[in-house]
Amino acid sequence: MATATQPRALLTGSSSVEHGYLPLFFVSGFPALLYQIVWERALFSIYGVNVESVTVIVTAFMLGLGLGSLAGGVFASRVRQRPLLAFGLIEMLIGVFGCFSLMLFHGVGSVTAGASTLKTSLLAFSLLLLPTFLMGSTLPLLVEHLASRIRSVGQAVGLLYCVNALGSAFACWCAAMFLMRILGEHGVVWLAASLNLLVASSALYLHRAQKTIPSTSQELPTPENITSAASGMPMWYGTLLAGAVGFIALACEIVWYRLFSFVTGGTAPCFAKLLAFYLLGLAYGSFAVRDFVRKAPRSQRDALSAGTTVVVFGSAIAFLVGPLLARFASHVAAYEVMFAFVFAAAALLGAAFPLLSHAFVQAEQHSGRGVSYLYLSNILGSAAGSLIVGFFITQALSLRGIAMALLIAGTLVALLFAVAAKGIGRAALSGLAGCLLLAAFSHPLYSHLYERLLYKTAYDHTSSFENVVENRSGVIAVDPHGVVYGGGVYDGRFNTDLMNDTNGISRLFAAMALRPSAANVLVIGLSSGSWAQIIASAPNVRHVTVVEINPGYLPLIRERRNVSSLLKNPKVQIIIDDGRRWLKGHPEPKFDLIVMNTTFNWRANASNLLSTEFLDLARAHLAPGGMAFYNTTMSDRALATGASSFRHSLRVLNFIAVSDSPLLLERDSWRSYLLQYSVDGQPVVDVASKDDLRKLELLLSNLDRIDQQGSMFETGEHLRKGLASTRVITDDNMGTEWD
Repeated sequence: MATATQPRALLTGSSSVEHGYLPLFFVSGFPALLYQIVWERALFSIYGVNVESVTVIVTAFMLGLGLGSLAGGVFASRVRQRPLLAFGLIEMLIGVFGCFSLMLFHGVGSVTAGASTLKTSLLAFSLLLLPTFLMGSTLPLLVEHLASRIRSVGQAVGLLYCVNALGSAFACWCAAMFLMRILGEHGVVWLAASLNLLVASSALYLHRAQKTIPSTSQELPTPENITSAASGMPMWYGTLLAGAVGFIALACEIVWYRLFSFVTGGTAPCFAKLLAFYLLGLAYGSFAVRDFVRKAPRSQRDALSAGTTVVVFGSAIAFLVGPLLARFASHVAAYEVMFAFVFAAAALLGAAFPLLSHAFVQAEQHSGRGVSYLYLSNILGSAAGSLIVGFFITQALSLRGIAMALLIAGTLVALLFAVAAKGIGRAALSGLAGCLLLAAFSHPLYSHLYERLLYKTAYDHTSSFENVVENRSGVIAVDPHGVVYGGGVYDGRFNTDLMNDTNGISRLFAAMALRPSAANVLVIGLSSGSWAQIIASAPNVRHVTVVEINPGYLPLIRERRNVSSLLKNPKVQIIIDDGRRWLKGHPEPKFDLIVMNTTFNWRANASNLLSTEFLDLARAHLAPGGMAFYNTTMSDRALATGASSFRHSLRVLNFIAVSDSPLLLERDSWRSYLLQYSVDGQPVVDVASKDDLRKLELLLSNLDRIDQQGSMFETGEHLRKGLASTRVITDDNMGTEWD
């Protein structure tokens, strides 16, 4: 065991070169998270943002890290004399891969888009395996080197994990605040690669100045023969605990992201900020463990007893994030303050890994190899948390149910720590009692959670939603007025009545009149089904293909009389998939009309349906004379992109119609079209009603004010002139997602 004075050599020793890799490990954490944010975003644009693609990409990332950690543990024992050389070469390889990564991803994606879930999983894993493998190998490599000097694995893991997590947290914050907005995907990747190469060159320089240490001939340990002298517990027990803690921590992050995403409406910076505080918590927890071990000699039993306490309190705080976020969101609209609770829960749960390392790995026993087993288990547990909770449990349980399950799991894991420690302290007992109280009061704590989270709207918080659908694809809620909220933002209304236009459907009727002969129509995004119902009822439409990412809308449509017949209409085919992914995977179909009631331009991944690259993809699926019609949600950049991508365009309120053929809408032809239009057997305009005829003429009068200020219609020539200096949206700059 290390004495109280030994660790100080790390900071006060005569050779600063020996610990010069600490700032390098901090800097190396910065590009690692930049890569994660950009690579996941790039892969989503290739393989879609449906839950299957998201889950497999995140899981593939974690598995690569886990396998890398295992290899790093084996490698560490063989390069004990040259750790900085190995570290520098690894960083160099990561940097070189980073330089070509986006080119590689898009090259592979161009020939594999639309692949099955299994094939997507294998492809994502293959693309991410090399860089994540290299990233995962660095922690056990440097732990081996540092622990051999200070004779304390707890301190080594705590310090290294801390500085690397701090670098990653700083990267997330910078990405959210300015990097992604200013540099775009390619710029951020080039910055990350440059930092890797800087770290590599610095590590190689320090290697030349470093004194080597004697090699060891000790036999490499295996999980079966490593035991903790104080606790008497085998190594497999420690790896089990490490995996369980990783599972709970990642599962909690999934729950938190769903909460914060709902309250922010799904903004892109939300995830980066959440991840920043999560990593900051991990960093602080690791540093606290390092300090805990440094100040006085600690036995393995002390570490396991502390593990009992941090896991039980971390689980309790994680459970409270939802109710507290709802309270702050409802009353002061300051959800950011809740990141402090994410930080606290992550710090406590994050402290468990270095505590386990201190308890189960001896500094004299090839510590890098031992830590690699724990780290691998922790990563595999995290991957399992992402896969099982994100893909399966969210489909079966409500958010309250998931929070309860994780609270129970946390208490059970804490008890497993107590078994290894052969006792439980007062602090842990009080934490367990608190968990029991939280479980008993879970219903009032989580009651009307989504109503309270939806603070940004005019929704009456004294009422309840009529419907709430929670599944793996997200959260859909319907208020008593038939307003639909998807993921925390307005997503339409159940209405097909033009004469009582509460959802702007006059825009769709104008689009249908622009292409009255359209027979084959593609609709991306179903929502309430109101727009698809109108399209399917058009006089000349013969087939409607609807691609919707969330199947939760289907039972809601089935319950509404004005749209329920859509699900039985033989002309309508509904496909559950990501719209862009489906188009890439089905290059053959051609459509006379493509309609997208696109979500708000500032939401995460919205630019996947607004970019020039997507419009080129849409053009390839248009029949001769075909037209695309989509919601720009009042974004000048989206308008400029559409107007510049097609020869002809016409703004219709906040929508834009684009085509390579002329777009003409005349008053008499529009009137004639509407008078013959019926939806679900009911005429759109009742010719016997004077009020209907008056409203019809008022609508038609908008054609007399084309290109005028505040007009319903604006021509492409006028748009291009007014938006000449506006930056268009590309996959690389991601539009307004990071503004």
